[in-house]
Amino acid sequence: MLTAGIAGVAAGSLAMATGEYVSVSLQSDIEAADRAQESAEHLAYPEAEGDELVQIYRGRGLGQDLAEQVADALHSKDPVAAHLREELGHSEHSQARPVQAAMASASSFLLGGLVPFLGLLASSSSSRLALIVLVTLLGLTGAGLLGARAAGGVLLRPTLRVLLGGSFAMFVTAGVGSLTHASGA
Repeated sequence: MLTAGIAGVAAGSLAMATGEYVSVSLQSDIEAADRAQESAEHLAYPEAEGDELVQIYRGRGLGQDLAEQVADALHSKDPVAAHLREELGHSEHSQARPVQAAMASASSFLLGGLVPFLGLLASSSSSRLALIVLVTLLGLTGAGLLGARAAGGVLLRPTLRVLLGGSFAMFVTAGVGSLTHASGA
């Protein structure tokens, strides 16, 4: 059981990291394409781009004069960055970082995947399964609470989401194992 568990955690960590890397790399590619398009539009139609920025600020409630002043000030510094931020919501602070995302995903899966191993401390195989399930449910609850606290919102709904989602995944996995006659004992 230990060997299969270690292999599963290692494979899961790698799969999560790979999926996250691919997904965030795609987001990074989209951001680069947006930057290229905004740069081309600014070179081809600088006046229209300036007017577009003014209209964005007018839509947010600024008067015409103030909207023009803000647009002019931002256009004089970095017009492409201004359009990326104001028109598309891109910011240098929220830029996609595939390697960081992959590392975070892999380490999160690894840490979460190690929690059920605490259940191996039980002496008998019948109590071992119950302890693995209990420890896993406690780990899911703890992860849900940590995430909810970090988000600064309510605790119950996010905690239940993690607990129920993780429980569903655990029981589906156990069901597949049972159907394929896999045994952890």
